[in-house]
Amino acid sequence: MARTRAADFEEKQRALLHEAAAVFAETGMEKASMAQIARAAQVSKALLYHYYPSKDALIFAIIHTHLAELDDAIAEADRPELPPEDRLGHLVWVVLQKYEGADNEHKVQLNAMDALSDEQKGAIQAIERRIVKRFAGVLREINPGLDSPERPLLMPVTMSLFGMMNWVYMWFRDGGRISRKDYAEVATTLILAGIKAVR
Repeated sequence: MARTRAADFEEKQRALLHEAAAVFAETGMEKASMAQIARAAQVSKALLYHYYPSKDALIFAIIHTHLAELDDAIAEADRPELPPEDRLGHLVWVVLQKYEGADNEHKVQLNAMDALSDEQKGAIQAIERRIVKRFAGVLREINPGLDSPERPLLMPVTMSLFGMMNWVYMWFRDGGRISRKDYAEVATTLILAGIKAVR
């Protein structure tokens, strides 16, 4: 008989994935075991295997959930009616807000892609492309010359912005003298000032 889904399944699943990400981030993808993850999440190993039959399935779930929630938040918060400079700043702030408390998930995303199958990688990359495309569209509005066939700089500039956002977990500490909102404004200003000078 199939196991019925509890009413709070999604909440428990998110907590399980969060604990698993912490184990992977601390121990490493190769060394972390399903038994360690089950202990950290305070579930039985049998229950863990029921939902995630392998370590790569669990890694995929962590990355996919993390990115899908980010994509949904960006899409919901996007304001195409704003001036593109303000729209960009708002989107950068949304990303940095979503990254709060998700350092471990982010580390898994950056370091565990090799553990995934081609099909899993394709699903992850589809979400990543969708997110990047949204930001690239805003940057194109601000400086259409970035999309010139002779000197195609739109993608390098877009990925430079993601570099500033994606690696913030390496040095940023919540509660310090610089807030996430402060850094969102700094990153946006750096890109806006920079792309207006790019030719």
